[in-house]
Amino acid sequence: MASAVAVLALPVHATGEAPDVLVKRISGEVMAAVKADPAIQAGDVNRIITLVDSKIMPSVNFARMTSSAVGRFWRQATPEQQKQLQDEFKILLVRTYAGALGEVKDQTVSFRPLRARPEDTEVVVRSEVRGRGEPIQLDYRLEKTPDGWKIYDLNVLGVWLVETYRTQFAQEISAKGIDGLIATLAQRNKSNTGKAG
Repeated sequence: MASAVAVLALPVHATGEAPDVLVKRISGEVMAAVKADPAIQAGDVNRIITLVDSKIMPSVNFARMTSSAVGRFWRQATPEQQKQLQDEFKILLVRTYAGALGEVKDQTVSFRPLRARPEDTEVVVRSEVRGRGEPIQLDYRLEKTPDGWKIYDLNVLGVWLVETYRTQFAQEISAKGIDGLIATLAQRNKSNTGKAG
């Protein structure tokens, strides 16, 4: 199915789309967009952010991803701090994966059969990215919401993203508080700006 058709059809079928179908569609659209855009392949962070915002973020429960990464400290954060944490965490993730997206050339993604019951509200969709080297395990945790299935965690090479960041964030908050974590993320995001090209 052409990605243009998929984008146009999205509002109609998003809520009824099975979790593995959703992830396959997003993966296909992102891979096609990366392969067609030399700026993304060159690591243009702004182009990558635009791609992430348009293709990936509508299918991510980013509030849950951020609150899970911040852990028990999330409830102590003010609404403004929560918004800042989400904004900085998103930039951090985009910059983290900018390099990986820039490497997409001839890779293909294969999916394992989904093991889920119709009544399940949380599932794991398992995939492998195949290219020149060893296959890369890439799994997605999804939850069923009133707006359809949403991704809330990623597993790259056997490591769940949220758990990894939860440990780092807890150390930072214990040492410097929530504002300290926000400042550290902002600083890290600024210092990574120069790696765009």
